[in-house]
Amino acid sequence: MGFHSPRHLFVAKEPLKPALQTPFDTVENAHQYVRLLGEAITEAKAEIAADLDAATKAKSERHAQALQIVQFKLDKLEKHLQTSSRLLNDLRTLRRLLLDERPEPAPAGRDSAA
Repeated sequence: MGFHSPRHLFVAKEPLKPALQTPFDTVENAHQYVRLLGEAITEAKAEIAADLDAATKAKSERHAQALQIVQFKLDKLEKHLQTSSRLLNDLRTLRRLLLDERPEPAPAGRDSAA
């Protein structure tokens, strides 16, 4: 059995179906989607923290316990998304290496030392 290039893992030679426009068409799009989910989780965590504070002050023990579980699940989800983001970044780097791609240049006007 000979060595086969892993190029097929990243680029189809011929599209089998018309290209679909989904958040997962490319590694970059999937990475952006995961980043946006992370931002939504950060916002949700802030809201839950405020709700938990209010429930604690109102001495609503059952409500506070439920919110603590929500906090725990959001923390867990946030960690999974951070891991997914790192994995997607690794895949992007590997694809660039395997396909001799170069990263896109930074937009004009941005200071690289910033």
